Amino acid sequence: GSTVKVGDWNTVYVEAVGDEIKTWVNDVPAAFLIDNMTESGFIALQIHSVERAELNGRKIMWRNIRVKTGDFERRPGEFGYIVNTKPNNLSAAEKEMGWIDLFEGQSTDAWRGAHATSFPSNGWKVEDGVLMVEESGGAEAAHGGDIVTKDEFSSFEFQLDFMLSEGANSGIKYFVTEAYDQTEGSAIGLEYQLLDDANHPDAKMGIEGNRTLGSLYDLITAEKPDRFVRPPGEWNHARIVVNKDNTVEHWLNYIKILEYKRGSTRFKSLVKASKYKDWEDFGLASQGHILLQDHGNQVKFRSIQVRNL
Repeated sequence: GSTVKVGDWNTVYVEAVGDEIKTWVNDVPAAFLIDNMTESGFIALQIHSVERAELNGRKIMWRNIRVKTGDFERRPGEFGYIVNTKPNNLSAAEKEMGWIDLFEGQSTDAWRGAHATSFPSNGWKVEDGVLMVEESGGAEAAHGGDIVTKDEFSSFEFQLDFMLSEGANSGIKYFVTEAYDQTEGSAIGLEYQLLDDANHPDAKMGIEGNRTLGSLYDLITAEKPDRFVRPPGEWNHARIVVNKDNTVEHWLNYIKILEYKRGSTRFKSLVKASKYKDWEDFGLASQGHILLQDHGNQVKFRSIQVRNL
């Protein structure tokens, strides 16, 4: 349930030190942001007008407003997630939570080509802190090819920033085992779709939008408000959570856009109606690699991080 008490007094505590901002509501840790956009500023109390007649006359009241600066004791708190907008940066707090770098702006040592032993010699490049799959005409895994993590993961959190070029198609696949015999195309796995919905025809294919950005490709449509989607040429944040009970979450720009359970009756029926119906036990591996797809379009990645749950 919510920690906010409607119609009663609530205590809000905000701690801003350097590039870290932490908040508590009624002594419960609420948010932890690491951000170097603004070094100083005002403290403001917001009056938020909403054009709805039934809200006329509503009140918000404040009391006991205090501030402390200079040296003070940092407040301890267990935060479930940290939003860190600094590119290719893992804070000490995130490392304590178990996050590790898979790409920190320079090294591709955590990766290899799919169905290969080494990193692709062409088609991918690292430049200015960015891992980029190069434009090669839009064919699937035909140039540099897909890359996969050398390690395999079972229950985990994975996140990265991605920037699409106009009309681009790519994807993040997980539970990739490379077990299926294939002559061509991308390795098989559950896919967090990366797509320019406005300019790529695949967005209108599939069933009811289940091939759009953030969707579980060809299976479940992502529910995302337009205002949370940044256009090609801007950075977006993707996050995949696989819990120990096989419940999976897709997040886009810090909002949850879908949830499902691997192996459930619903999941199996969706697979039967999808392009994956002929793959035996599709998406049910106990562990697998994480894959970044080369679909022949330029896509940039940075801040690639994972932690085991």
